[in-house]
Amino acid sequence: MLVEETPLEVSLPLSVKPLSSPFPSDCPGLLSDAMTDVPVDSAASARTSVPEGLTLAEEEELRSELAKVEEEIGTLRQVLAAKERHCGELKRKLGLTPLDGLKQNLSKSWHDVQVSNAYKKTQETLSQAGQKTSAALSNVGSVISRKLGDMRNSATFKSFEDRVGTIKSRVVGSRENSTDGLHSPSGAGDKPPQDNAPF
Repeated sequence: MLVEETPLEVSLPLSVKPLSSPFPSDCPGLLSDAMTDVPVDSAASARTSVPEGLTLAEEEELRSELAKVEEEIGTLRQVLAAKERHCGELKRKLGLTPLDGLKQNLSKSWHDVQVSNAYKKTQETLSQAGQKTSAALSNVGSVISRKLGDMRNSATFKSFEDRVGTIKSRVVGSRENSTDGLHSPSGAGDKPPQDNAPF
């Protein structure tokens, strides 16, 4: 036995007067300053379409639960706002400024980065690269030093060194000859200066 429910239709006159029109006044016909006598089907507006598979009782239960959850969310927001105010007051009393908080956050973030695996691996890789670079530069330095030593012991360099030494002795010798007339009271001018320089 199927009993078909027929909604009761009731028309009530409703007048709505908007606070302000969202449209400019130079657009006639879009919205007037007052709406009058708009019939509303109260049964249709009170009862929205029930999702398929739900009974009216289940829908009412879900709506009731939704209202409770929304109320709890509002309460939690109020509690959180009160806690944030209290936290701000405590920080103000302790003399902590927002800049101190920022410094602390940056310090903690930097510490978190330093203890991360990615940072440790990168640090190890850079350390190994630095060690290899240092070893390579050391090897290059020792090779250059050895090559310069080999070059200094070569016949060409010895010949060049001898020529420079000869030129130097001629220049120093000619200077001594020009200052022979000037004798120092201690007699140090009588001895030629000793040359210990390699050239």
